[in-house]
Amino acid sequence: MGQGKPPENGAGADNGGAGVKATRGPGRRLHGAIAHKLGMAILSGQYQPGDTLSGEVAFAEELEVSRSAYREAIQVLTAKGLVESRPKAGTRVLPRNRWNLLDPEVLAWAFAGEPDIQFVRDLFELRAIVEPAAARLAATRRDKEDLRIMKEALAAMRRHTLATEAGRAADRDFHNAILNATRNDALLTLTASIGAAVNWTTQFKQRARALPRNPIPDHVRVYDAIAAGDPVAAAEAMGVLVDLALEDTASTMGR
Repeated sequence: MGQGKPPENGAGADNGGAGVKATRGPGRRLHGAIAHKLGMAILSGQYQPGDTLSGEVAFAEELEVSRSAYREAIQVLTAKGLVESRPKAGTRVLPRNRWNLLDPEVLAWAFAGEPDIQFVRDLFELRAIVEPAAARLAATRRDKEDLRIMKEALAAMRRHTLATEAGRAADRDFHNAILNATRNDALLTLTASIGAAVNWTTQFKQRARALPRNPIPDHVRVYDAIAAGDPVAAAEAMGVLVDLALEDTASTMGR
């Protein structure tokens, strides 16, 4: 593709297509808005691995931002494995296997546009590997506080439904509580990533239509098994939950 341009509606996708300036709001620094715009362009495929971004001066002028803000944005993308900058060679998009795809912000960029269908399937495969094992451990290690958090999350999911941000936040809380109940520090490092994957795949399923069925009873079965201290039933229930979520997503994708 060579030297392309970032999408006109990149970072402004949430506010009617405004540019970088319009995305700057309370608590959001300008370089973050630029990183969002460029990150979306990379994740959407507008920039392909191996492509070189336009020069610092050209980009700063095009986006009407300072060169320092642009440089800070590139540092954000570099930290996430999306690009690398070298003297005289410029800033180049790295191969996809170098991208930190489980970074919650990278996941947000991927789903801000039309995500790659294979990537959506990859996320479900990851969940199918991690979450049943986490539920198994949680069933033997959870305490009363873990169960309280899960139960409150279920109540909020019922109250708000997964069609709302509040309901999806409760869904994340439920899955996070299960990971926390494993008492496994290595698994806990996946909390933000799994939570983001749950959130974005749930939103993705509802883009074209309402959820084809109510997934909350699936969550209740996971909770009941964990509360009963039954690791086998907990793992099986979580496996079914993830499998059915993938089926719902597949029906949304029409494939």
